[in-house]
Amino acid sequence: MKILILGGGGREHALAWAIKQNPKCEEILCAPGNAGIAKIAKCHSLEIENPDAVLDFVQIHKVDFVIVGPEAPLVAGVAQSLREAGITTFGPDKAAAKLEASKNFTKEVCAQANAPTAAHKYFSDLNSAKAYIRNQGAPIVIKADGLAAGKGVVVAMDLETAFGAVETMLGGEYRATGTGVVIEEFMEGEEASLFVLCDGMTAVSIGTAQDHKRAFDGDTGPNTGGMGAYSPAPVLDNNTLEKTMSEIVEPTLQVLVNRGTPYQGVLYVGLMIKNGQPRLVEYNVRFGDPECQVLMMRLGGQAFDLIEATAKGELEGLHVNWAGDHALTVVMAAQGYPGSYEKGSIITGLEKVVKDSKNMCFHAGTTRIGNDITATGGRVLNFTARGESLSEARQNAYNMVKQVEWPEGFYRTDIGWRALSEALK
Repeated sequence: MKILILGGGGREHALAWAIKQNPKCEEILCAPGNAGIAKIAKCHSLEIENPDAVLDFVQIHKVDFVIVGPEAPLVAGVAQSLREAGITTFGPDKAAAKLEASKNFTKEVCAQANAPTAAHKYFSDLNSAKAYIRNQGAPIVIKADGLAAGKGVVVAMDLETAFGAVETMLGGEYRATGTGVVIEEFMEGEEASLFVLCDGMTAVSIGTAQDHKRAFDGDTGPNTGGMGAYSPAPVLDNNTLEKTMSEIVEPTLQVLVNRGTPYQGVLYVGLMIKNGQPRLVEYNVRFGDPECQVLMMRLGGQAFDLIEATAKGELEGLHVNWAGDHALTVVMAAQGYPGSYEKGSIITGLEKVVKDSKNMCFHAGTTRIGNDITATGGRVLNFTARGESLSEARQNAYNMVKQVEWPEGFYRTDIGWRALSEALK
């Protein structure tokens, strides 16, 4: 089977790595790909948010199966266009992808599904938004109502930060991606993510993970797209998982069916958990990044069987075969991320990093220029490892980090701290 993966980040490298292990995979194409993906797939330049361009490429290259990695092509209707043309495709249609494209839409769906989530209000007017914030007080959460590359959320611990966030979001920075902001109550608890495959009718949980959104150690600094993750997430025990499925995921999927837009693809369920009770933080309509890296590390080649069953509507009766192990990933990012950063610096030492079924460096923002691997993105490398315990996985991942020389990069040294701290109690 010839498989095309759209995207060029750490998520797509992890997907390609896992899928390559499946005997059904004869060849992988990737667009645009990166320096790491290029070692296991043929990379192509392609307008991945242009449905017509993607369909032309698929037909010319006789692709059998398409996996849409990032959210932007899904929101642009790429998966829908391919399916309508008879191409087996993994990813939701444009209407269902609004679960990520619009925070306000998600809140409307949650209200219809009676799914527990934060109290909120939507605003398109700056003065009204500020008046609401002033009345509610801090801490408070400000979300851009549109796609913002994982950075359109500000958890404001004081009014000044909250005012600055709405000024930025309504004043232009994310204006093109949405029409306003959603202002939410601050939810206390522990964050975790559940990943669910949905084929329109059936939903199957395929794993849990916990991300580290803040840029620096101790969960300090600005929000990022994610500086590391581990799987499984201890806080999502079996009881909490069952509550999440019955109270949040299944009612949401039923609402989408009732609207005539059944969901097909992976659903990222971002949760806040307090005293065993989950509440929805957000939905994403694709694998999280860097959560995908730890999931693929643990799933291996069976990941494609699950993805294929999702795309073909054959999930009923399928089960995930989990090893009783752990995985952890450490993100190395460019100095300055998530703000402005330099591009083009050279990374050395990657050839010394162990690469096997339990240790992988997944590339995110890299390009090969001659014999050099250069940094071209904000998040650049994902050092991902498995272990019999989380502590072992963590040690293996940081051992890989130490092999690489890149003065222009930085990383957190405390990935997994929360789960490891709890284990020591």
